[in-house]
Amino acid sequence: MTEYLASEEIVVPTPRILEIWRMFKANKAALLGLILWLLIIFFAFFGPSIYPSDPFEMVGAPLLPPSGEFLFGTDYLGRDILAGILHGASVTLIFGFSATLCSVLIGLTVGVMAGYYGGWVENILMRVTEFFQVLPGLLLAMVLVTMFSPKMIIVVFAIGIVSWAPLARLTRAEFLKIKEREYVMAQRAMGATNRRIMWKVILPNALPPLIVATILGVAGAILFEAALSFLGLSDPNTFSWGYMIGASLEYIWDSWWAVVFPGLAIFLTVLGISLIGDGLNDALNPKLRKL
Repeated sequence: MTEYLASEEIVVPTPRILEIWRMFKANKAALLGLILWLLIIFFAFFGPSIYPSDPFEMVGAPLLPPSGEFLFGTDYLGRDILAGILHGASVTLIFGFSATLCSVLIGLTVGVMAGYYGGWVENILMRVTEFFQVLPGLLLAMVLVTMFSPKMIIVVFAIGIVSWAPLARLTRAEFLKIKEREYVMAQRAMGATNRRIMWKVILPNALPPLIVATILGVAGAILFEAALSFLGLSDPNTFSWGYMIGASLEYIWDSWWAVVFPGLAIFLTVLGISLIGDGLNDALNPKLRKL
């Protein structure tokens, strides 16, 4: 168990990496999710090199079904769907990770300040958080993208703005739970600054649930981007999986492959993230971990 020395710098170690990995790999579903994600990342990095066809180029007749020449068929403009999926993997992941980073920066800052300082600071920040929570996320993102231009950075910012509130509330709850513990009080008695206590003492020990929430947030951001692309509110210069679905939706009855294959790619990506998140939640939970 965790020990600390009052006469020295107080450190409360988080669970050991090897112990977390032991618990994680015991979860077969989590391992399946990890394998899915390793494959997706591999295709995101190396897919365009393995299959260098331009996803925007019209390479065949429109709406060709899957065949030996075009494994996933072509869309309504005659573009290779396989090329779109391989090239769109990196774009979709960039959207997901960038939007999640944006929401984490906002949510973590708000939650840390509210949970640590309390009082009027907490009241103001939590009222703002509740305001963003009650707003329909997709509708707010649509308004932001429509007000500005559907550039990639605007879409990322819009997704981040509508996604930070749950993480802020989780961070606040963890800080409220941890800030009165003995090792935190000891640091305060030793004259540690508020900034040090917040970011170097409390936050490292609040990370396990925040890490899980962040990983699951990537799945939510990918789905958000797909929904905006589905509605035609994405950057037309980027070729994401959501863009492929939205562009071919009206042809779904005549060319199911143009929608099913990018939809399946999104499904497997989100499934992989969800399985990894569940596995990490079990591995980081001290009630489940064998000490």
